[in-house]
Amino acid sequence: MKTLHQKLQKATGSTPAFISAFTVVILWAISGPVFHYSESWQLVINTGTTIVTFLMVFLIQKAQNKDSLAIQLKLNELVAAHEFASNRLVDVESLTEDELKVIQKYYTKLSEFTKKVETLLESHSIDEAQEQHNLKKANKRSLHEKRNRSYIASAKICKISRSLFFSTLKSGGFVRNIFAPIEMVRSMSMG
Repeated sequence: MKTLHQKLQKATGSTPAFISAFTVVILWAISGPVFHYSESWQLVINTGTTIVTFLMVFLIQKAQNKDSLAIQLKLNELVAAHEFASNRLVDVESLTEDELKVIQKYYTKLSEFTKKVETLLESHSIDEAQEQHNLKKANKRSLHEKRNRSYIASAKICKISRSLFFSTLKSGGFVRNIFAPIEMVRSMSMG
């Protein structure tokens, strides 16, 4: 069953309500010459609009409070239901402004971490984001070191292969010893 407030809210937000208000303003403007645009004529519209505005402020505020509460409850349900969401955000609307600023700093810091990753789904807390960021840095460093070792090994293999090739070439046994450098490289890479 709808309350009086819900009925008023629905009625005042409807197209017929707007048309009625617009019609009243037009009738008031048309009646101006009849009343010689007197102060009483102006006072009628000023008083009427002031009263309606005064009442509508409370009606709108009540409706907005209800909508805000409904949205907060829905968001709380989503946060509570999501496996990776922080439950710190449930009932966040009841915190003080200073507490909200602390949470804002938290998410600002989290935002800095997420800008460094390819997808926003990779982390859901500052601790995890910091951990992943450090892990990525360590992995990059490790990969860089492995590549350097690989390049050094490749350079040594090339140097040995070249020296074997030229020594084989100098000795005149090129055809006979053509596979010797390959066997040497294989034995080095396995050892």
